Order: sequence, then structure tokens, then C-alpha cells
Amino acid sequence: MRKIVLMMSVSLDGFFEGPDRELDWHLVDDELHRHFNEQLAAMGAFLSGRVTYELMAGYWPTADADPSAGAPEAEFAAIWREMPKIVYSRTLPRADWNTTIAREVDVDEIETLKARPGGDLALGGADLAASFLRHDLVDEYRLYVHPVVLGRGRPLFPSADTRTGLTLTGTRTFGNGVVLLHYRRQALGRSRQESASMVSSRGR
Repeated sequence: MRKIVLMMSVSLDGFFEGPDRELDWHLVDDELHRHFNEQLAAMGAFLSGRVTYELMAGYWPTADADPSAGAPEAEFAAIWREMPKIVYSRTLPRADWNTTIAREVDVDEIETLKARPGGDLALGGADLAASFLRHDLVDEYRLYVHPVVLGRGRPLFPSADTRTGLTLTGTRTFGNGVVLLHYRRQALGRSRQESASMVSSRGR
């Protein structure tokens, strides 16, 4: 079964973008970019919302034709073009570059997608991630913590009424001070259906 993997850069105080949506605090040097390329090239598809997709589609299809692009950027341009992509949007009329449009986050469709052969599914974009989190669809978290305290901005994790247990499976510190925290969701001891059945049987 393939996994849904949330990969996001965050500040030390938990924001994925600044108060004016700025991302200039991201410290993506060649070492970190090569790491991103290695991780993303192994994925089976990229899942994103409309804003993230349009940002990516506005630059990466031809980024390797830019003489000023470094080797890691040129490498990722090819990865992005060739990777199957699903963009979730109710309004996007069409999408290019090996992209399928999905109008809703349908849990059954996601489970079917996960059951197909291939690499894991990279989830990007905080708004789409929030929807996947509401449906309890995120299996792994790869959070890249940048050495900055923004003070204000948009938090990666919205408020929720549920608690999710995680297991730390690895860390890595990069030369620029970014730290990767890799978590997997803890396996539940019983399914929701089993728990409901036990509660019902006690009441008899």
C-alpha cells in the first residue's frame, strides 16, 4: 500500500509562510535541493492544490532551459515534468504537464489511489494538507524546520479536535541549519469499526 507523505518546510515556530505569504526565509541550497530531488524522484505522484500547482507550473516546465539554473534545479525540472500529478481544484479548467484534475478530496478515491502499484504520493500545499488531515489520510510527515522564528504567518497545522500519535523514524541536519524531522503515524491498535463494535457489545 502506498503512503501519503506530507513534505513541507516550516519555521521553528510552525509557520509554512509569512504573514504576507512570503517564502524568502526558505534556505534551499544545493545540498538541500539535491535531497529534495532524491526524495521526490522516488514518488509515484505529486498531489497539490491549485495555488501550489500554478506556482510550480509557472516555473518548472522550462526551468532547465534557464542558463542561470543550477544543476539541482535543472534536475528537478525534469522530475516535475515527468511525474504524474493530481491537482485538487473545483475551478481549474484544464492542466498540462501530465496532470489530472480532481474536484474533491474523496476518501474512497484516495484509498484506491494508494492501493495502486508504484511509489508513495507526495502531498504539497497547506490548504490541501489540511483537507487530507481532516480525513485522516496523511501517513508520513517530512517536516523541514528552517532556523528562523517568523513570529506571525500561516501555521501548517490548523486547529483540530483530534490527536494524532506519531513515531519519529529519522532526522537529518543539513549544512545550512535546516533539520528534517521524519515521522510516521502510529498504527492504531484497533480499527474504528472494531472499537465501535466493542462499545456496542458492552451495552448489551
